[in-house]
Amino acid sequence: MVLEATVLIIDNSEWSRNGDYTPSRFQAQIDSVHYLFSIKTNDNPENTVGVIANAGETPEVLVSLTADLGVLLKGMHGLGVRSESHFDTGIQIAQLVLKHRANKYQKQRIIAFTASPIGTDEKALVKLGKKLKKNGVSIDVVNFGEHAANEAKLTAFVEAANNNESSHLVTIPPGPHVLSEQIRASPIVGAGGSGGAGGGFDFGVDADMDPELALALRMSLQEEEERQRRGAAAQSGGEPSGAAQQRAGDDGDAVMEDLDEDEQIRRAIQMSLMESQQEGASGDAMANDDLVASLIGSLPGVDPNDPALQSALGSDAAKNNTDNSKDKDKSDSK
Repeated sequence: MVLEATVLIIDNSEWSRNGDYTPSRFQAQIDSVHYLFSIKTNDNPENTVGVIANAGETPEVLVSLTADLGVLLKGMHGLGVRSESHFDTGIQIAQLVLKHRANKYQKQRIIAFTASPIGTDEKALVKLGKKLKKNGVSIDVVNFGEHAANEAKLTAFVEAANNNESSHLVTIPPGPHVLSEQIRASPIVGAGGSGGAGGGFDFGVDADMDPELALALRMSLQEEEERQRRGAAAQSGGEPSGAAQQRAGDDGDAVMEDLDEDEQIRRAIQMSLMESQQEGASGDAMANDDLVASLIGSLPGVDPNDPALQSALGSDAAKNNTDNSKDKDKSDSK
């Protein structure tokens, strides 16, 4: 779960009126903004998201960095289509918004939509991309609408800003698909890792509809992977003794289920004796006998005079007496 501050830039220019995306370029961006806001805030409760509209006389900050859905809805209420977009200016304003974020531990990310031709030349975009990289700002660009005209410029821009595969260019041509669903399957959400709650989730659960269940399943998977890793390390001899004992105890619980009733009883008595010894009760043999008698008497359907049971108890008692005698001899010799 990445701790991140994200600014979403909407292209609300006149080009966004076109209906080649469902239901239109403008409305498809609005739906995608709501989706990305949900993804980011569900991924980490300390994540914040801001929104900028880059069309009109100058780009406008609609929503400052927030994790409150109500603030997002209020800020975007009444947003409409305006004249031309200012792609580079919107990026620079987004960088300033991220620079003044309250939590300086948050990573910085910009997700920009471009649905109209970009007037800025490629050289200026490359310079802007290098500036983003220098300041530690990742950039994701959703290139749709006029995707063919912007492809070369945006490729150079993202390559200049990319740092360890942290920035992505996603080109989405027109078709009978929903823009937010295409973003969900893209590296912006999935392989990029910036929104882990929404991408690459194979448990049959919609992480957007039930984020708590998705988080619980993810944690359970991580615990299972860790348990398997410890088991593999123990088999190769590289596991610490404490972890090996814990794994052995887990495996012993699984083996107990496969034993018959008499063997389970014998194992339970042995484990009780071991616990008593660890607590300092091994020094008193009479206390152990009373403990064993009480355990046997509390088990339903168990005959205390069973020869097999008496034989198992006798062998354990002889072993304990031998160990105690050895310990006593060692202490006397010292």
